Amino acid sequence: MRCSANPEVGQPCHSTVSGLLKMSEKAFLFLSLGAAAPVAGAALSPCLHCPGPSVGVTAQPPPVARQRAPRGPRRWRRGPAQPPFFLNHSTPYCARGAEVTAGRPALLPAAFSGSIDICIQIVCLVYLQYLSSCVVGATLAKEEEEEEEDEEEEEAVEVPSNPEEVYEIVGTLSKPGSTKPRFAQETYAVSPGDELLNHLLACEVILYNITEDADQIEEATWAASALHKEIENFARPKLFILISTIMTWANTKPSDPENPEAPFTEEDYRKRKAHPNFMDHINAEKLIVKLGKTNPNKFSTCVAASGHQYGAEEGVFHYLFKMCWLSETPEIPVFGDGKNFIPTIHILDLAAVLQNVADHRPEVQYILAVDTSKHTLEELIKCISKNVGPGNIQKIPKEDAFLSKDLTQLHLDMLLVNLQMESNVLKDAFNINWVAEAGLIENIEQVVKEYKQSRGLQPLKIYIHGPPAVGKSTIAQELCKHYRLHYIKIDDVISEKIAHLEKIVAKEQDTGVEEGEDEAEEQGENIEAALELLDGIKENMELNQGRLDDQFIVTIVKDKLKSMPCKNQGYVLDGFPETYSQAMELFSAEDDDEEEEIKSKIPRCHKIITPEFVFSLTASDEFLINRVTNLPESVVAGTHYTQDRFPQALKLFRDSNTEDTTVLNYFDELEIHPQFIDVPIYEDPENRFIVQKIIKEIGEPRNYGLTDEEKEILERKAAEERLAKEAQEKAEQERKEAEEHAERMARLEEWNKQLEEVKRQEQELLEAQSIPLRNYLMKNVMPTLMQGINECCRIRPEDPVNFLAEYLFKNSPDIDWNNR
Repeated sequence: MRCSANPEVGQPCHSTVSGLLKMSEKAFLFLSLGAAAPVAGAALSPCLHCPGPSVGVTAQPPPVARQRAPRGPRRWRRGPAQPPFFLNHSTPYCARGAEVTAGRPALLPAAFSGSIDICIQIVCLVYLQYLSSCVVGATLAKEEEEEEEDEEEEEAVEVPSNPEEVYEIVGTLSKPGSTKPRFAQETYAVSPGDELLNHLLACEVILYNITEDADQIEEATWAASALHKEIENFARPKLFILISTIMTWANTKPSDPENPEAPFTEEDYRKRKAHPNFMDHINAEKLIVKLGKTNPNKFSTCVAASGHQYGAEEGVFHYLFKMCWLSETPEIPVFGDGKNFIPTIHILDLAAVLQNVADHRPEVQYILAVDTSKHTLEELIKCISKNVGPGNIQKIPKEDAFLSKDLTQLHLDMLLVNLQMESNVLKDAFNINWVAEAGLIENIEQVVKEYKQSRGLQPLKIYIHGPPAVGKSTIAQELCKHYRLHYIKIDDVISEKIAHLEKIVAKEQDTGVEEGEDEAEEQGENIEAALELLDGIKENMELNQGRLDDQFIVTIVKDKLKSMPCKNQGYVLDGFPETYSQAMELFSAEDDDEEEEIKSKIPRCHKIITPEFVFSLTASDEFLINRVTNLPESVVAGTHYTQDRFPQALKLFRDSNTEDTTVLNYFDELEIHPQFIDVPIYEDPENRFIVQKIIKEIGEPRNYGLTDEEKEILERKAAEERLAKEAQEKAEQERKEAEEHAERMARLEEWNKQLEEVKRQEQELLEAQSIPLRNYLMKNVMPTLMQGINECCRIRPEDPVNFLAEYLFKNSPDIDWNNR
C-alpha cells in the first residue's frame, strides 16, 4: 500500500496485513509487518495516512505486585494466561524519524499494557515498537496520593508482576522476503480469511480502525460477526474495540435547543446523526454495539469515536500544513465563516485511550476520544498559518474549496464539521498521560516539530563564496531550482524589503491608522518601526549614492533569513556576507532566542539562520579577466563587469579575503568548514559540472519534492527531448545514408567513365593492329575469293563451302602448281 496523503514524496509506505498477540508467561502479539524495518536505535515517527505493519511487541514490566484500580465503570481482574489482542488499523504510522527517549519512542504514549494478549491488524511500526516496550497493566496504576486517599474505598486489583510478562511481536510481512523488523520475534505467511478467524479466536482483545480506510469497515463488521457466532466456543471473554470517527455525529441536533453550545457526551450517543458520507461508519458502530449486548460476559464491544487526529504527519490537517510550509500563497484559505468547532485529539493520546480501554474494560460501549479543546476552524488555520506559513488567512466560499486538487471531499467534510464534544469517560474513568490535552493550538510548537520531523522537512542552508565573475549567481540559481530553495541576492533582497515597507505604509494610509496597526501586528510588523526603517534606508542611500551601510544590509538580510519561507525550505546566499565582521553581525546569536552555550572559543551563532554548507569558488585573476573580456556586451552592460569597474571589484575582494581576514575564517571557527572548488579545472562556462559536484556533496532534497503538475511537465519535457533526440538521430542516420549513397553513385560513375575509356583505348589499339592484316587480305585473298564466289554461283555445286575451299586452294596466288 502507498501513503495516499503524501504523493509529493511518492514513497511507498509500510503496508500490512494481520496479526496476533498471545500471552501466557509472556504477552505474545501477532501483527502484520511492514516491508521495511527500522534500524536498531533509529528514530521513528508516525504517518497518519499509511496503514502500518502488523508485528508483535515485548514489554518488560517492573515487578509490581498490586495496584489500586482507578475510578470508573470498569471491573477487571487478572486471571490465568490470556490469549491474544487483535487490532486493525489502530494507529496508522510509518517508520521515519522519531527520537527514542527514556526507553520509549518520543512520539509514543503508554500504549496497550495490562494482563491481556493482543492481535493487531494493520498498525504502524511506531505503535508496534511502543508495544514491544510497554509495561503490562500500566494504566491501572494510580498516583500514590490517590491510592492513599481511596485505599478503603477501592478494591485492590492484581497487576502482572512477573518481569517476563512482556509483549512478543510476530506476524506477516506485506512483502514476503523483505527484512523483518528488529522488534518482531517471528514472521508468518499472509493468512486467508479462515486462518485469520482462527487467529481472532485465539485473541482476547480485537481492535479495528476504520477512520483512515473505509474499506476496513467491511472486514471489521465481518470479524465482529464471525466472532459473535463463535461465542459459545470462547475459552475466555473477548473485547472488540472499533476506532471510528466523530463524523458519525456531524448532523446531530443539540440536545438542549435553548443551549445549542452545550457539548455532546457519551450519554448522547443514541441520538447521533451521521454525515451522509459516513453512513457506513455509523452502521458499523451500531452493529458493533449491538453484538456486544448479546452476551457481554463473553463478548463485549466498545466503540471509540475519535476526534480529528493530528500529530506527526497531521492527518486531515496535512493539507493546511503543507500549504503553509510551501508558502506559495500569501494567505491561507478558511472555508466558510470558520466559526465551526472541530473536535480533535493527538494521535498519541488516541493510542493512550485505546490502551486504557484494553486495560480497564469499561462497561460503557461508546467513548468519545477527544481532547478538551474548543477550537474553531478559523482559530486552527490561523495558528497553523502563523507558526508554519505566511501568518495571514482569507475566508473563501466553501464551493471554492473544490478548486484545490489536493483537498479531497472526505477531508473537506471533516474540516467543515461543527461539533462541541466532551468525554466524561476519559475524564473520570481513565488514567491518561496526555500528550496534548489542551489541543493543537496550545501545543503547536511540538506539533510543528513532529510534522517536520516525520515528513523529513528540514531547511537546507547554503552559502556561495567567491570573487566576482567566478559564477556564484549561476550556480546559486541552479541549486535553488534543484532543491526548491530561496535565492538570496543582496540587491534583490533590499528592493523586496523597500517594496514591503512601502506597502505597509501605503496600507496604513489607505485603511486608517487603527486598522493598519491591527494588520501590521498580525503580520509581525510594527507600523512605526516600518516607517522609521524605511526613512532610514532611503536617507542612507541618498548619502551613499544609492548604496547602503552594512548595518542596514545586515538587518534586511537577517529579516529575510528569519522569514518563514527561508526557515521552512532554506536558502542559497549569493556572495554575502563578504567580510568577517558582516558574518559576525549577520549570524550572531540573540540572547533572547538562543540558549547559553558551553564556554569555548567557538563563537555563538543563530543556528536557525546560519548556513550548514559553505562552498568557496576559486579562480586566478587572469582567468576571471579573460572570462569577463569574452562576455557579450549585452551581459556586461549595467554590471560591474565593465573594463573600468571589474578590476576594482576584483581588487576589493582580494583585499577583503586575505588569509587572516577572509570571511571563511568565521565559518571555520563555527566548525562549518568551507569546501573549495577550483573553477578553471572544469573548463565549463555554464558551470554544470560544478553544480553536479555540489549536489553530490549536499545530498537529496529535504522537501516534498515535485508536485504532480511539475512531474507531468518534467515527464512531458523528457518525452519531448527523447523524441527530439530520436528525430535528430534518425535525421543524422538518414544524412549519413544519403552521403554514403551519393558517394557510392559518384564512385560508380567514375568507374564507368574509366571503363569506357579503357574500352575505347583497347578498340583503338585493336584497330591499329589490324591494318596490316587488312591490306594483305585485300591484295592476296579478296580477288581470289570473289572469283571463287562468282564461280560457285555459276556452277551451283551441292556443297558450296567445300567447293569454295577447293577453289581457293587451287587458285591461291601463293601456290605454284607447276612446280609441284
